[in-house]
Amino acid sequence: MEPDFIAMSFADFPEDVQLCILSFLTPPEIANFSCTSKRFVSLCRSDARLWYALCDRRWGSKTQIRKWGNGKIGFRLLYKTLSEWDSLIGFWRRSGQGSTSSSAVATAAVVAPPPLVSFEWGPSFVAGSRVSPSEDGTYGVIKSPFLWMSLSSSGEPVNFVDPDGKSGEFGSNYCVDSIRKTGLIPVDVNFMGCKHLVVEENMGLGCNSHRNGIRRSSSSANLCSDEEEASGSENGTFGSLPDRYMSEMYQNFANRTSPSRSGAARRQRKREKERQGKRKWEAEHFVKIIDCSPTPSRPLQGLWKGLGDCMKLEFYLVTYDEIGGIACRKVGEPADRFSGCAPVFWTSKAKFIEPPFSPEEAIMYDSRVHLHPTDEENFMFGELPMENEPVSRILYVNSSYDLLIPDLAGTTATDRHNEGRIWQYRNGTFGFGFLRDNFIIDLKHLALNGCLLH
Repeated sequence: MEPDFIAMSFADFPEDVQLCILSFLTPPEIANFSCTSKRFVSLCRSDARLWYALCDRRWGSKTQIRKWGNGKIGFRLLYKTLSEWDSLIGFWRRSGQGSTSSSAVATAAVVAPPPLVSFEWGPSFVAGSRVSPSEDGTYGVIKSPFLWMSLSSSGEPVNFVDPDGKSGEFGSNYCVDSIRKTGLIPVDVNFMGCKHLVVEENMGLGCNSHRNGIRRSSSSANLCSDEEEASGSENGTFGSLPDRYMSEMYQNFANRTSPSRSGAARRQRKREKERQGKRKWEAEHFVKIIDCSPTPSRPLQGLWKGLGDCMKLEFYLVTYDEIGGIACRKVGEPADRFSGCAPVFWTSKAKFIEPPFSPEEAIMYDSRVHLHPTDEENFMFGELPMENEPVSRILYVNSSYDLLIPDLAGTTATDRHNEGRIWQYRNGTFGFGFLRDNFIIDLKHLALNGCLLH
């Protein structure tokens, strides 16, 4: 005889069970669910219960939900903001030349800041750090503070940049009130889609507003009411130019051509020049590095670090294309103006050679020197030299420097000098070298699963 089952509807569950179930849904799904019954409308609008459960489930293990905005902002607003800032977490690469602070410009030698930036969650903020290789001949990595992002008690984004990276790492004791007293530069953080970020100085002394109708922050839409979002406010849609911005562009051109407004336009341009002269920091553009860690199908993919022939630590980014090709480029500001254009190595077919290897391949590997720190430094980091690691697979690659740099064209004897190898080790790392050289550059993980490895 089959046991009797009692059918229960969602309304029969206790409220804490209902909240737990609803916390797995997305905001659009919650909005659709609230339309099914008047009884569930108040439950879906519960900020302290449902929207806190949504925030806690998604970010509770990464940040302290109740500390954001000194605990005075609504969780629905917090959910919208953290949803947009969640795309920040990971690694970004600066596009173009880096900006320098006014103090750096005053010095004789101006050094561009490191182009690699890592974003991670803090207790009540998002912290961005510049990542640079150490200069002591080891695999060590240096993190210096760059960008601090949080929310004020009123729910407004508050962002500050440390242009020199000298304020020390952003600690858990940092809050909106304390960081305003540090002398850091207030900035606006603007998203252009999901993969392009612009950080520029906020000349309004830390007031993150819609100056000139421009959408200054990814979370600026959070500051408008639900009615404005439903009716389509002047801020426009995410990633688009607001209608007010377009209207002011037309107004600006009208002022230039209008005889009666020529004096006012000149005064406005003069004020703009004076404001630009007071700028302490120039804007920087960043592009997100999507695939920064290897996968089973793409074992070479991601961010790597290795010692070059000058025993200087450098960062490398290995990417796969849609047809299975592999390319590796340096992440940095090399002195050679052509180095950023050509890949370090590339191949159009990622087809590995499996063991057993031919005697020629064995001699090619055994006759080369591995570039790595001294044995004492390896012992400090708990690592063994790569020559003790067995080779699991070999991949043929090429160097395209001779193909892309006109000054070096024809300086090599044959195209064979462009040929190289990738030796993949059993521990998941790999080394690469070229037939024209007598060394192997062994690479180690710079990041795994989006987290920086020191």
